[in-house]
Amino acid sequence: MTDLAMMPAHALVKLYKSRKASPVEATRAALARIDALNPQLNAFQHLDPDSALRAARASEKRWKKGGKRLSDIDGVPITIKDMVLTKGMPTRMGSLATDENGPWTVDSPVAQRLREAGTVLLGKTTSPEYGWKGVTDSRLFGATHNPWKIGRTSGGSSGGGVAAEAVGMGSLAIGTDGAGSVRIPCSFSGLFGFKPTQGRVPLWPPSAQGTLSHIGPMTRTVRDAAMMMNVIARYDARDAYARPDDEENFLKGFDKGVKGLRIAYSPNLGFVEKEKIDRDVAVAVEQAVRVFKTLGAKVVEDSPDLMGMDPRKILNAHWQSNVALLLKSYSPEKRELMDPGLLKAAEVGANLGQEAVVSAIHQRQQLSVILNNFMAKYDLLLTPTMPVTAFNVNEPAAWGGDGVDIGWTPFTLTFNLTRQPAGTIPCGLDRDGMPIGLQIVSAHARDALILRAAAAYERVRPIAAPPMAHQV
Repeated sequence: MTDLAMMPAHALVKLYKSRKASPVEATRAALARIDALNPQLNAFQHLDPDSALRAARASEKRWKKGGKRLSDIDGVPITIKDMVLTKGMPTRMGSLATDENGPWTVDSPVAQRLREAGTVLLGKTTSPEYGWKGVTDSRLFGATHNPWKIGRTSGGSSGGGVAAEAVGMGSLAIGTDGAGSVRIPCSFSGLFGFKPTQGRVPLWPPSAQGTLSHIGPMTRTVRDAAMMMNVIARYDARDAYARPDDEENFLKGFDKGVKGLRIAYSPNLGFVEKEKIDRDVAVAVEQAVRVFKTLGAKVVEDSPDLMGMDPRKILNAHWQSNVALLLKSYSPEKRELMDPGLLKAAEVGANLGQEAVVSAIHQRQQLSVILNNFMAKYDLLLTPTMPVTAFNVNEPAAWGGDGVDIGWTPFTLTFNLTRQPAGTIPCGLDRDGMPIGLQIVSAHARDALILRAAAAYERVRPIAAPPMAHQV
C-alpha cells in the first residue's frame, strides 16, 4: 500500500477520485504518524483526532457521490499554526499569558476557507510566543525540533507546521510570516513555503505586526501550494487590505516553465555582508541559479541599490515598536509569564522614540519603491532564503544572538517590508546534512509566477523527505 501520509495532496485527491484511497484512510495514516513521531518533534499544541475523522468521513461521502466535492483539496489532512484563530480549537499565541479557556467561537478567514473546502483539520501547530522569533519554542509548549536532526531548530515562527508537514503529520500546513516565519522554517526543514503578496490571503484578527504580516502555505510540493492558494486567496471583508477583485487561478500556466524569463540573481541583495553568508549556502544557491539557466531563463547577477538603507534596521524598528504596543495591553502579572526575550524586545521598542519609528515608516516606503523599480526590469529575483542553516534548538537566533535583533533573517524580512510575494524551495544540504533554501521573489501580485518558476525547478530537483519520514 502506498504511504498516504507522505503523498502530496494533489496525488492524494487523484486516489480519492479513482476510489483507490479515501480521506478516512489518509487521516488515519496522518494520525498514526503523529502518534509515532510527534513525541520526538513536539510539533503540535492541540490535536483533535475525533473531529478530524468526522470531517474525513463527511469528505469520503462526497467523493463517493462523484462530482460533489467542495474543492480540489477536499478530504486532505491539514494543520494550522497556533497564531491563526480557529473555531473550537485553542489559539494560544504560544503564550502562558493567554486564556486557556478561550472562547474559540470564530474562524479566521483562512480557517473558514479551509473548512468550506472540505479539508480535514488535524490540529494546531506550535509557535513561539506571538511569533516573536525565527525559531519555535515557548514556555507554554516547549521546543519544536527539526525533522532532519533532533536537537536542531525547525526554524520559526511557523516551525511546528513545517516539522509536522515534513514527516507526513498532515499533508498541508498553514503558517504566518511577519519577517520570514513561513520561509525560515521551510528553508531550515526542507519544504516549499510561500509568502503571498500582502493582503492576497486575508488575515484577521489583525496582526500586531500590521502589514508586515502575511499568511501562506507550507507544502511538500509546489503544486500543493498552488492548490491551497486557490482556496485561501479569496476576499474577506475582515481584512482591511484584502483584494476584492482577486479570483486568480494559481494553477493557470503552472507548467509553462521559465524559458525566456528575465531573472536577477542577487547573492547578497545589495546589503548582506559576505562573511555572514555560510559558504555551503552560497554554493548551493549559485548551483540552483545555474539550473534556471539550463531551463532557458535569462539570468543576470544584479542587486537593487538601496541608497544606503538597511532593511534590518527598518524592520527592527517596526517590529520592536509593535511588540511594545502589544505588551502594553497585558498586566504586569501577565507579563511575568512571558518569554524574557519578548519582554526585552518590547522594552527596546518602547524606548525607540517617535523620530526613529516614523523614519522607519518613511524608509519602508522608499525601500518599496526601489524594489518596485528593480522588479520592473525583471520577472523574478533569486537570493538565498537564509544566510545560515538550522542551528541548535532553544537558541533564539543565529550567531549567538538574543532574537531581539531580527537581522539574522535579512533576505526574508526585506520582502515583508515591501509586501512582495516570495517563496522558498530546497536547493541542497550543508556539510551536516541540513537543508538550504533558495528564495524566489517577484513583483506585487505576480504570485503565480513564483509558483510556476518553483515548479520548473522542482521538476528537475524534486523536494526530498527527511530521513525521519522513512522511520514509520
